[in-house]
Amino acid sequence: MSTISRDERGQVMAFVVVIVMALLLFVALVFDGGLILAAKRRAINEAEAAARAGAQAIATNTYRTTGRLVLDPVQARAAARTYLAQTGDHGNVQVTGDRVVVTVNLTQRMQLLRLVGIGDVQLHGRGAAVAVHGVEGAES
Repeated sequence: MSTISRDERGQVMAFVVVIVMALLLFVALVFDGGLILAAKRRAINEAEAAARAGAQAIATNTYRTTGRLVLDPVQARAAARTYLAQTGDHGNVQVTGDRVVVTVNLTQRMQLLRLVGIGDVQLHGRGAAVAVHGVEGAES
């Protein structure tokens, strides 16, 4: 049987501390990683929904007189921004021709990673919608 000399005392304790800290960091990454994924999905969903709201702002006078389906850019931006305001999100809205593109910016607060200095993560979601008349086709 071997005996532990006085110089080797505490080495096992240091090893255990390092392993426990690594496990805690792993748990924090998994937990907060789930929060990040959920927030990213939310940002994308809100951007897509705001873009669809904006794509409904059709310039009816142009459509009635020419038969061309174009958006009223002012109303499209306003509709998308109104949707974002109702959800409490912030973002950018661009209208070009018959296309509305919305980018939503979110800040996700970290729960466990803030213990190691990572407090907030900035996330962006992008959605686009095009004004169409009738049914274009089935989604697959």
